[in-house]
Amino acid sequence: MLSFRRALVLSLGLLCLFFIFHSSHSSRQPTPIRNADDLPKPASLSKQKNEQHQDAKQETTETTRTNKGASWKAPDAPTKKPKTQIPVDILRQKPLREQLEYQFPYDVESKFPAYIWQTWKYTPNQGEFAEEFREAEASWTILHPTFVHEVITDQVAEHLIRHLYASVPEVLEAYKALPLPVLKADFFRYLILLARGGIYSDIDTAALKSAVDWIPKDVPSSSYGMVIGIEADPDRADWADWYSRRIQFCQWTIQSKPGHPVLVDVVANITQETLKRKAEGRLTTDHKGIIEFTGPGLWTDSIFSFFNNPDYFDMSTSKGNITWEHFTGMKEPKKVGDVIILPITSFSPGIKTMNAGEDDDPMAFVKHNFEGTWKPDELRHIGEIFN
Repeated sequence: MLSFRRALVLSLGLLCLFFIFHSSHSSRQPTPIRNADDLPKPASLSKQKNEQHQDAKQETTETTRTNKGASWKAPDAPTKKPKTQIPVDILRQKPLREQLEYQFPYDVESKFPAYIWQTWKYTPNQGEFAEEFREAEASWTILHPTFVHEVITDQVAEHLIRHLYASVPEVLEAYKALPLPVLKADFFRYLILLARGGIYSDIDTAALKSAVDWIPKDVPSSSYGMVIGIEADPDRADWADWYSRRIQFCQWTIQSKPGHPVLVDVVANITQETLKRKAEGRLTTDHKGIIEFTGPGLWTDSIFSFFNNPDYFDMSTSKGNITWEHFTGMKEPKKVGDVIILPITSFSPGIKTMNAGEDDDPMAFVKHNFEGTWKPDELRHIGEIFN
């Protein structure tokens, strides 16, 4: 006959056996797997992926080279040439431009690399990163969730150039010799785009639209390798008092495939001029020559030089060069060869001058919030005079 204590112990034993059996049975059941692709996604991310699958269909309004009624046919996209191996000692004897072209071959049919490059003294992860830049910097990541977005500090920039341009040591020598941070910032944007491609944009810019929306979808991305915008179109007699060129191309935001000939030209020019000034003891900290040395003056000249280069364009039927007159008053994108030029509204909306549209204009893509933060007051653009 069971005592009360024995009955209680037996009951507890039976309960333990029941739980052990139930647990063992349950552990043999497969654990449900939640596939990340089946989970809800932000609308912006889904839209971005769909648009990137259509990247090959990006386009802008195709234009021909025109001058007072004459039609100049832009060349077809160049075919990719096989890279012939050149021994280092032979390569080093060639002109700087040829060395750069060899190290960073250009393929217009390649896709635009999904990089966004910015530079500043600090990264967003550091407490010293200025609060007024945070919202603008974040806009690039928000609108480009599948892109690699990097804010490069001065120290990182030098290490990166040392790595990317190890085979062309003159470039690193020139970069290190530049006496002002702004000169290095200018040079870096050309260097990183030449070597890696993608989008460069100043830290004081905000993305208003994703880069996949900058160009109409019906133009294949294999037909162009660079996207630039107009910074200034000052249609008045005293324009030279305020801007370096009658039409000035923006270099605070540039999109390019690696190896583009315009970037080769700019990098070669800055490198050679810097080393020349260094040898002659003429490198100074004077801000006044920056626009012509590394800034939008040099950049604009390089663009026009490319547009009128017989190595890239058939000049046999032309009646004159492409000049600022072909771009003044633009409201829609234009395409010259493999370069797409966006109107002033695209990268300079809301400036209240030069017929630029507002931030909500369909052609407004990038907002430049704090223009000229590096400049002395006397060198900053004074847009109010054009109202």
